[in-house]
Amino acid sequence: MKVRSIVLCAVMAALTCLLAPLSVSAGPVPVSLATFAVMLSGALLGGRSGALSQIIYLLLGVIGLPVCAGWTPALPRLMGPTGGFLLGYIPLAFIVGAVYSAWGRKSGGIKKYAVLAAAMIAGNAALYAIGTAWFCVTAHAGLAEALAVCVVPFLLGDAVKTAAVAILTPQLERAVAKLSAPSPK
Repeated sequence: MKVRSIVLCAVMAALTCLLAPLSVSAGPVPVSLATFAVMLSGALLGGRSGALSQIIYLLLGVIGLPVCAGWTPALPRLMGPTGGFLLGYIPLAFIVGAVYSAWGRKSGGIKKYAVLAAAMIAGNAALYAIGTAWFCVTAHAGLAEALAVCVVPFLLGDAVKTAAVAILTPQLERAVAKLSAPSPK
């Protein structure tokens, strides 16, 4: 990995550490800004590095840092009904980054935004599937109950986060490109 990629990976893991604890309790699955940071990680870093940034985030939580919703460490959350959502951050970032890098990053205009939005929708579908399945198993809940608790209340908020990431990504890509461009002599 290039130094630039390593630094950006660390920055995005840190952003997730800062935003994920900002949460509102909404039943067993809290509402937080984590998925905003995760989707942005994938969009800016690409699939592999975006996923790596979320692995780093989870490892920081596993060693005891209070980086999860409500300023809690990750290990107790991973063992509970919301653990699947935390693990789902990895494929969410990977899918967003891989799809956007393959079909949208070099595009212009509406295609860039459409591909990025589609990538985030696909990534969130994977996140919901993993998180809901985990919830069904650990909470001994049926699918209808799990969907009512784990998916439906989050659709509007995730749509807003998706729009925000789609709007911010091109501007942040330009800013990152300027930072990593060689300075004139």
